[in-house]
Amino acid sequence: MREQNQANFKKDRRLRLHDGKNRTVDMLNGAVLWPLICYSVPIVITQVLQLLFNAADIVVVGQFVDYTAVAAVGSCAPLINLIINLFVGISLGATVVLASTLGANQEDRIHDLTHTIFSLGIIFGIITGIVGVVFARTFLEWMGTKAEYLDQATTYLRIYFLGAPAFMIYTFGRAIIVATGDTKRPLIYLTTSGVLNVILNLILVAVCGLGVAGVAIATVASQFLSAILMTLALLRFNSPCRIFIFELRIHSKPLSRILTLGLPVGFQNTLFSFSNVIIQSSVNSLGAYCTAGNSACMNIDSFIYAGMNSFTQGCMTFAGQNYGAKKYERLNDIYRSALLSITAIGLTLGGLSYLFGHPLLKLYLPDSPESIEFGMARMLVLVVPDFLCGIMDCGSGMLRGIKRSFYPMIATIIGSCGLRLLWVYTVFAHFKETTHGIASYRILLLSYPISWVLTFIALFSYYVYVKKTHLSKV
Repeated sequence: MREQNQANFKKDRRLRLHDGKNRTVDMLNGAVLWPLICYSVPIVITQVLQLLFNAADIVVVGQFVDYTAVAAVGSCAPLINLIINLFVGISLGATVVLASTLGANQEDRIHDLTHTIFSLGIIFGIITGIVGVVFARTFLEWMGTKAEYLDQATTYLRIYFLGAPAFMIYTFGRAIIVATGDTKRPLIYLTTSGVLNVILNLILVAVCGLGVAGVAIATVASQFLSAILMTLALLRFNSPCRIFIFELRIHSKPLSRILTLGLPVGFQNTLFSFSNVIIQSSVNSLGAYCTAGNSACMNIDSFIYAGMNSFTQGCMTFAGQNYGAKKYERLNDIYRSALLSITAIGLTLGGLSYLFGHPLLKLYLPDSPESIEFGMARMLVLVVPDFLCGIMDCGSGMLRGIKRSFYPMIATIIGSCGLRLLWVYTVFAHFKETTHGIASYRILLLSYPISWVLTFIALFSYYVYVKKTHLSKV
């Protein structure tokens, strides 16, 4: 059966990788900047739409419930990221491995690799769902979630993790598709499921009065729709990356390659999220107004990050394919183009967000001016210099693309996670005794831009070293 399936795809390589349509981007030839933009823009739109649909959760509960519901939903975000980011990191590693395999034209490895990737999505989804549902309240209590919205947060989190299998299936399926250069299909699927999310939000919260449970149910329903659409696409994929449902299994060699690259990425993301959970706990200690304002601004900030992170993903995939094809001379141009794009996006959107900060925050918090002031404090300290976070992540993405994922993990642990935790337990702890409210909150947030700068310097320096000593010859 497998040999027959593979024989069906013994056609021109360009046609196969393009899935019969002009959906993919040529990453191996010609100029870099415009193809990188063409590849990344659909990811930008996809992530922005996803965030809009997620923002609808907070906006709807803010408009139809109250600020405690905003705090409940927003306080779950760092914890959700902590739990799922290990597996999301592995999916990013899978994208790089598959992109490198496609770039090297190693067709004999593609079948086992793609089926291992998709199988991992199913397994990780089940594990994540069980852990999230069973330990939701325990995790929230560890974070110091305030009693006034602990029950709401627990309800939201437990329902949310019922959709974890669907989320992981979509994520690992997307890892396969984007590695081929096709970023348009995930955009279509996410748009479709996101529209469902918004419609259900309004029905379940505004009409049925289900509160945070309503937005959680809407999120789960949209996740299952996106997973179904992604699975159907892969089952019909006119490419060597096509999935055959009865051939799904874990293959040891592809698994080893994926985990070698993906585990450091996942571990890095998890520790990064852990530091954010610790900071969220410190935010919670400053009161419900601070938590609500932080949650609303964090949601706005995530739009800027999504735009920058899309080019980081583009940089990683471009680097992966060119590394596999041994076109090392193109790596500097890829890195330069990504840094330029990320800086432009971060500076522009960060400045505009601060300029229009009050009306933006009022969408989330129409009846809480105290929370809005905390949100504006985050705008100034984190959103305006957000491009620093973008270029830091780009450094990690570039190194992952050339199969150096261990050093970014170490640099992030020390430069971001370690420094932030040290800051919380020393600088913030000291000033919290003498300052209060927004002043104390600003001191807490300063740990972010400082860690971004130091970590980027370390990552960029290591890239220069690797390029000069190991990849200087074509």
